[in-house]
Amino acid sequence: MLQKVSLGVKDINNYRMLLGSELIDEVEALARDLKGLRLCHINSTPFGGGVAELLFSYIPMVRGLGIHADWQVIRGDRRFFTITKSLHNALQGAEYPLLEQQTQRTYLANNQRNARELDPNYDVFVINDPQPAALRHFCDGINAKWIWRCHIDSSEPDKETWQFLRPHIESHDAAIFTMEKFVPPDLRGPCIAIIPPAIDPLSTKNMPLPKAEVCRTMIDNLGLDRNRPLIIQVSRFDLWKDPFGVIEVYKRASKAVPGLQLALVGSLANDDPEGWELYAAIHQEADKYEDVHVFSNLNGIGNMEVNAFQRASDVVIQKSIREGFGLVVSEALWKGTPVVAGNVGGIPLQMVGTLSNFLVDTVEECAEKVVYLLEHPEVAEELGKEGMAHIKNNFLMPRLIRDEFSLIKELVGA
Repeated sequence: MLQKVSLGVKDINNYRMLLGSELIDEVEALARDLKGLRLCHINSTPFGGGVAELLFSYIPMVRGLGIHADWQVIRGDRRFFTITKSLHNALQGAEYPLLEQQTQRTYLANNQRNARELDPNYDVFVINDPQPAALRHFCDGINAKWIWRCHIDSSEPDKETWQFLRPHIESHDAAIFTMEKFVPPDLRGPCIAIIPPAIDPLSTKNMPLPKAEVCRTMIDNLGLDRNRPLIIQVSRFDLWKDPFGVIEVYKRASKAVPGLQLALVGSLANDDPEGWELYAAIHQEADKYEDVHVFSNLNGIGNMEVNAFQRASDVVIQKSIREGFGLVVSEALWKGTPVVAGNVGGIPLQMVGTLSNFLVDTVEECAEKVVYLLEHPEVAEELGKEGMAHIKNNFLMPRLIRDEFSLIKELVGA
């Protein structure tokens, strides 16, 4: 059998004080309609990246609503995950000229092996991203509804890669995308749903912390100076997140803001061989600057530390070149910290109104906006308040559960 991630149960009623009763009542009514449903999410890693981040909160909360929910993780060797990382990049628009027959056979053979080990006893399977996208093809004997969930910007995929993956995606009963523009125009067959991701405001990563006492102390303990300005980027170690561009932003901004510090805070996952190589390259570049620091889950940085970083920093950067959604933008804004971010993918969904003035396209523009916020703390504070309100109204976990339950109810005819 595939690995099942061991998780507990969360009570959605804990969110009533925060979000009010209307949304929670709506979620509970949908859960009653789906009583007895067996739901399984499948992805390629139990840690690192946005999908694992979502499922760690989503699955326990769904269980607390009386749904039998599990999370299974597919297996693969380095060659398989090197291929799927290239497929991931190709769906985001990178060229993948090596999608030859042997590569396709390796990908399909791995999905077939995982299909044999899949626990079939569910009514609905949600398949996350390209790594397990072909599972459905090898599971014709399972009487269930199948949903493919795309967490990346697939608006301009590499043509050859998309033509290879498209039949496997079209075999699903439904497909979920973050934005309408991410849906490839030639996708036929599945019911299409537009459902942006969300964060869990009561998770360790997002729960309230006393900023002055706890966050600054954690920052001090990690070798940073609490009395000097700090900018950070929290992300996977991925070229789409433009980490070298962030270092260039720091170089430019530090000329105007003496004593500026930069922390690149990231995570490494076992389904991303490319990330390990990039992590070493980022370290090599960061070591050239005394006040540029690199932190990861390899050296003890977990969700609580990320929480502290996002609260203690003066400005959070998310200089993505392509982005599916960018949960870290919602995380930072939820904590009242201003964000300067790439004007790409799902990030503009999170930065509306005045916040949209801090969407950027270039290193120069990013550095300029960072310096402005560091020099105008009153503007930064107002942006943080505006961002927190927007995230509360649109991008917290109960809303995501409501939207996905509505789709599942439609599919199963509950």
